[in-house]
Amino acid sequence: MLVHHFVFNRERLEREREREREREREMGDQSGLCRALSEFFDKAKFYLAMVSLQFGYAGMYIICMVAFKRGMSHWVLVVYRHAVATLVMAPFAYFVERKIRPKLTLRVFLKIMALGLLEPVLDQNLYYVGMKSTSATFASAFVNVLPAVTFIMAIAFRLETVNLKKIHSLAKVIGTAITVSGAMVMTLYKGPIINILFTHGGGHHSSTNASSEQQHWVTGIITLISCIFGWSGFFILQSMTLKEYPAELSLTALVCLMGMIESGIVALIFERNMSAWVIGFDSRFLAAVYSGVVCSGIAYYMQSVVNKMRGPVFVTAFSPLSMVITAVLGAIVLAEQTHLGSLIGAIVIVIGLYSVIWGKSKDLTAANAEFEKGKASQLETFQKNISDFGDDIDVESNGVSKSAAQKFPPEP
Repeated sequence: MLVHHFVFNRERLEREREREREREREMGDQSGLCRALSEFFDKAKFYLAMVSLQFGYAGMYIICMVAFKRGMSHWVLVVYRHAVATLVMAPFAYFVERKIRPKLTLRVFLKIMALGLLEPVLDQNLYYVGMKSTSATFASAFVNVLPAVTFIMAIAFRLETVNLKKIHSLAKVIGTAITVSGAMVMTLYKGPIINILFTHGGGHHSSTNASSEQQHWVTGIITLISCIFGWSGFFILQSMTLKEYPAELSLTALVCLMGMIESGIVALIFERNMSAWVIGFDSRFLAAVYSGVVCSGIAYYMQSVVNKMRGPVFVTAFSPLSMVITAVLGAIVLAEQTHLGSLIGAIVIVIGLYSVIWGKSKDLTAANAEFEKGKASQLETFQKNISDFGDDIDVESNGVSKSAAQKFPPEP
């Protein structure tokens, strides 16, 4: 009976141990999967953030174009857009960063004023003028030259380095040149109309209408070029400001506030019709709320975080995706016409931009390798010094040899 009881307990103990080992294996597999997912997300989070932001921009282009066709003033839209963004972002900035927010110096405040002027006032108003003079599809496609302009400005302000002896640096330069060439194709060659998704534009135009349309097209291109330089300057200055004021939410709220004030002053000067400030719960209200929350509040914050970690060139390198989404939505919702020149130029721009992105990714890999090499060199030097010191210790006499005394003299 005792033998049977002993055997039974032993078998039960073995079963419990086996179950425990299975649980440990399962937990190990789960922890390994969690680590793999965590590493993947850590590497992909900046890409996911920028890609999702392009979907947000594409939606804004379409909604704003509908609002403009309903008679909304772009001067008024910019004011309301940043008023909404300020109301949404200010509470988060106050409560989340109240313990880590650095002191707002006069130097930082002046930079924030400049940021509010560059993007909310200059960039957005010029972009809306260009979009109304051309089309939402053309404007979103033309903005693809933004990374090239930002890259050139970043080199000028020493935020980017170029070594033509390295392939990835050469890829960035060649990609920038290709991108500018694509923008020139879009600017100088219009070409026949390409129907996307079987959409058809209007009929024939008279020569007077064609001349007027060409004049508007040139005006739109000039304003879009000016818009791009303002937007690039915003990213360069944002990167500099984050080094002195590393509080992304607070910086976003302050830029939106200054953008609201400055754009309000500009709107009162250029928009004399007071009835333009009255909007109802229609597409105009939707354009103000959507662009304020998504494309000012959330976008400024996400861009500042990525700008701080990866630099301004990386932030601007994902605009081709917005062009593709906008082209499809513009054809479906607005029945917009896409010209052959825009299509060819956009393809050339995409090729150039992804050459720049490849070069930027290799830059990051090279920087990490250089950092690890520096750490290994420091560790090797430290270990050599410790080894040299140990060799000079006279263990038998419990003292220090003459050579060690010479290397490490006693402090007075």
